[in-house]
Amino acid sequence: MSDDDLTFPGGLPQMLDRYESRRNPFQFGIDPLPDLDVDLDALARQKVPESATALPPGRNTRWQRKRAQIAREFVGNSELAFLNAQLISNLRKRSFPRHAPALFCRLWQEQSEHLLSALDLRWLVSSVQTFADHGQTATQREVGHALRILFGMMKLYEYERLFSGLPPETAFQYQDKNHAPLPYQMRGFSLQKGGLDVNLIAPVWTKALNDPTISALVDHLMTELNQDPGSIFRRLEHMRQTRKPRK
Repeated sequence: MSDDDLTFPGGLPQMLDRYESRRNPFQFGIDPLPDLDVDLDALARQKVPESATALPPGRNTRWQRKRAQIAREFVGNSELAFLNAQLISNLRKRSFPRHAPALFCRLWQEQSEHLLSALDLRWLVSSVQTFADHGQTATQREVGHALRILFGMMKLYEYERLFSGLPPETAFQYQDKNHAPLPYQMRGFSLQKGGLDVNLIAPVWTKALNDPTISALVDHLMTELNQDPGSIFRRLEHMRQTRKPRK
């Protein structure tokens, strides 16, 4: 089989090269991460100043440049929300300060209410995905992995769907269905009796509620998903209601 027949030429080895190339750790300069016992209440009260976006004179490290880039999104927001973003950026790398995972989990264990009010949905999704590799319990890691895959696939699918020309809130017309086979010989989804949509969400949502560190975060994200009028789940539900036989 030639590379022309592959979605990812080179297969797994080249995929891993591409994956690892984005995971080089940061080199810290004069702006290290706070200690594990940092006063989180104080950070929640402090605001990120405009000066955080400026680089010091002279040669800067990759981390100083990245930190200043992140700061542009958080000027006027709390230092605690800014710290959460800094921890996520480090925890995506191959190595990071030793206390970073514990500090990240401490933020969500002690300050979830503040973070839910201070962070937008993009950073909330990034937060729950970070638990996949750095959660302190099996539940945190399992839920993080499940939602990393769910939200990642939603991002790919919803982006591709934009090229259909239809807005996110508009469901496809049932009569326009193409009858091409699904991959891996999968059977088609039944609008009337299928439960795949519920089966993807309900078990993860339920499991997360048993862990006090991530319960509020996951409950918030799943509630937002349930309320979103432009997701694949809402469109399928609209098609389901449209196809319901009339009594």
